[in-house]
Parts: sequence; structure tokens; C-alpha cells
Amino acid sequence: MKIINIKHLVLILPFIILGCYEDLDDNPISDTEIKDFIWSGLNTWYYWQDQVIDLADDRFLDTTDYSEFLNSFDTPDQMFYSLLSDQDRFSWIVDDYFALNNTLNGVSKSNGMEFGVGLIDGGSNAFGVVQYVLPNTSASTNNLQRGDFFLTVDGIQLTENNYRNLLFFGNDTYTIGLAELDTSNNLVLTGQTVTLTKQVYEENPILIANTFTVEGIKVGYLMYNRFTSGYDQQLNNIFGQFAAAGVQDLVLDLRYNPGGSVNSAINLGSMIAGEPTTSVFLKQQWNNKIQAILTDEQVNKYFTNQLSDGTSINTLNLNKVYILAQGSSASASELVINCLRPYLDVIHIGDVTVGKNEFSTTLYDSPSCNYSCTIGINPNHTWAMQPLVGKSENADGFFEYETGLIPTLTLEENVANYGILGQQDEPLLARAIQHITGNGRFSNQPMLNNLKIEDYSKLNTITKDNMYIDSEGLNIFK
Repeated sequence: MKIINIKHLVLILPFIILGCYEDLDDNPISDTEIKDFIWSGLNTWYYWQDQVIDLADDRFLDTTDYSEFLNSFDTPDQMFYSLLSDQDRFSWIVDDYFALNNTLNGVSKSNGMEFGVGLIDGGSNAFGVVQYVLPNTSASTNNLQRGDFFLTVDGIQLTENNYRNLLFFGNDTYTIGLAELDTSNNLVLTGQTVTLTKQVYEENPILIANTFTVEGIKVGYLMYNRFTSGYDQQLNNIFGQFAAAGVQDLVLDLRYNPGGSVNSAINLGSMIAGEPTTSVFLKQQWNNKIQAILTDEQVNKYFTNQLSDGTSINTLNLNKVYILAQGSSASASELVINCLRPYLDVIHIGDVTVGKNEFSTTLYDSPSCNYSCTIGINPNHTWAMQPLVGKSENADGFFEYETGLIPTLTLEENVANYGILGQQDEPLLARAIQHITGNGRFSNQPMLNNLKIEDYSKLNTITKDNMYIDSEGLNIFK
């Protein structure tokens, strides 16, 4: 599948396939109908539709004028990105909606190594550090551990300009050169290498869930790494276990969670807070012409007491929650923090988050349902869009966190002292426990200012920092 992301367009251009496109029967077709789908879908749903001149309802004099506009672009993706607002940092398009749908459901190619990337001493050379390892993957088989450093891929030094191509857009199999800190806290190669292979993998977003007692207080800890609706039942089961164990305080670890399903975010918020179903969890802002036809019931999304299949939600009914979040926490993770704040004392520990308050949806070439479902989909191509279609605000009307949510307690992850996730002495969890108990002073090892994480593997995937509503649920025009 070809993915074109506006942020990294320059890097990806060499991989773009130009010319004709093929339908599912491998017959060449004109890209005009793909471009027509792009314009029509954006004209209907795009959040900034009224601010983009070329998306105006009266933009074209006649069909000839419209056809000339479509044909003025060499490729569908070129046209798509030309129609985006300058305010849009996150919309994207793919040429294979089958792969996209799989990824939204947690299925993609992975070698199991999730990592951060940073620059060494503020220069051009880069390093990688393992943040966590997925079970039953190439990384786990090779015994990679959280905190492992690497400097090379296939013998090539990582740099600011090449790390994306080497790690994300290159071969499915590559070899990393491991490194360690010397006595002066400089990274040096160890001579050890590890070969990793990406395979189709379904990630369970619930990485760790446990309970422990600290000074008589029962604490629940949950590391949740993506809002994937297919795992909402498992998430609910975890909260059932928390409730049965008498959990009094919850530490929700979203530090590596880039977002996902809005419905899953509502479910998670409901499991934490236990608010009545008449309480507003979030309010949605759409483009002007869609907003004008919506009722309050369609704009507002409420806390819930059941999953989509009717299963009752297990809730802790908390009045306070500790959430670990940082620069790799985005969209639906930020939504949970923001939308719980009118109802709970949310103690955000970590660092400033990404700052994505917009939601998207998947649009298909299916005019009969206003591009919001796969019924009647055009069989001649597999292109789909993931444009931003709205913004979310909490019950108090707050949504302006484009520069990120500011933590209650600032604590950056320290590559020199990562700790083991889920253990009580892991620095961010330890800080939460210290606040819960109110005892003692918290201390962490000095930061290595020459090794700062600036990018994350999860933010370089197809879905990256996506927050989406299910397109099948867009029934606005029905």
C-alpha cells in the first residue's frame, strides 16, 4: 500500500507510482474518477471546507470547468494535498483501503520493536532506543529489551535525514547495530547486531495490567497503547478485575498511545468515571454546512454504561485518575485527558502531548452513502481518504490545545534510567505512587541532555496520531 503523508511528503515522493491506476481486475483506468471522489468527499466532510477556495460549492461554472480542474493535477494524491487547509497537520490519503482498515483494527506489519529516535548532541547523527517490545515478534525472539540503544541499520549510521527511510520505508528485514553508554555517557557501538523481520501482526493494545498495594492503598496500573475498538471487551474485563480487586487509585499509562477510535475513548472514560449516561463526554464541531443540520444529540457524545454489543461496562467510579502521557501521546489519548477533566481530578504526569484535537473518518468512493460507508463502493479502485472532519471539545467547551496538553507534574522519560514498565520503581509510575501516598520525595537520575528523544515509531505508522470516528456510523444525511 502506498501511503502519502503531508508531513513527510518530500521523503516519500520517490516511492510514488505515477500514471494510470488499476482496478481490482487489473484493468487500467483513468484517475479522473479517483479525483472526483477526492473533491466530492472533501467538499462534503472536510472540516475547513468553507475556507478552501477550490472546495467551495460554487467553485465551478460547469462540468467542463470541473473536468479541467481535475485534470490539472498529475496524480490523485497531489490533488488531495493541494486541497488541504494550511491549518491541517494530519489529513492523509492511501491507495489501498483494505490495508488501511486492517491497520485501524490493529493489524499491520511489525517486527515488534517500538522505539524512540533522537539526535546526538544536537547534531545530524541519530540514535534509537527501545521503548517496549511486543510479545511473539522478531524483537521478542531476539531478546531486545526496553532501554537498548542502536546506532546503525544495515551498517549505516542513523542520521536526521535517513532514519525514516531506513527504519520505516525500507526493507521488511534489517539489522540494527546495538550501542551502549560509555563512562562519559556517550553512545558507542558494542559490535553486537540484531536482525529483525516485520510480519503481519495484530497488536493487543493492552500491554500491561496489574494491581499492587502501597501503604494500604490498592493501585491499578494499565498500559494501553492504542484505542482499538476490537479490544474494548478485553479492556472492560480488565476494569472488572480492577473493581473486583478493590482498586482505589488508577494509573493509566498512555505515554506511547498515539490515539485511535473515539468510541473506545468514550468507553475507557466511562470505565474510569462511571458518570451517568446523561453527562456529556465530548462535543463535536463539524464544518459549517454539516453543523447546521445536526441536532444536539448528534453533536454531543455521552458517557455510556455499555459496549456496542450491549455488554455492561465495568466502572471504578473514580473521582481522581493518574494519567502518564508525553510527546508520543496524541488524539484519543488527549481526548480522554481533556474530556475527563470536567468530572475528575486528572493528574497528568509526564510531558507535553502532541496537540491533536481534531478527529477524522475514513471516506470511500461510495456516493450513495455520502462516502461514509463501503456500500455501493466504486469497484474500479481502492483509494480512500482519512481527512480531518471535526474538532472535539469537552463538556466545559475547552478544545484549544493545539500545542499540546501541559502536564500537572512534569517528568521527562530519561533514556539513562528507563526502568521496567509496570514495576513500581519505573520513574513515571514511581512519581504517580509518590503522589498517591503523599510520602517521601521523588528523585530521578540526571537527564542526558545530549540524548533527547524527538520522534517515535508509533508516529511513523499508517495511522500515526489518528483519532477517528467509525465511518459506518455517519448517518447524518439519513
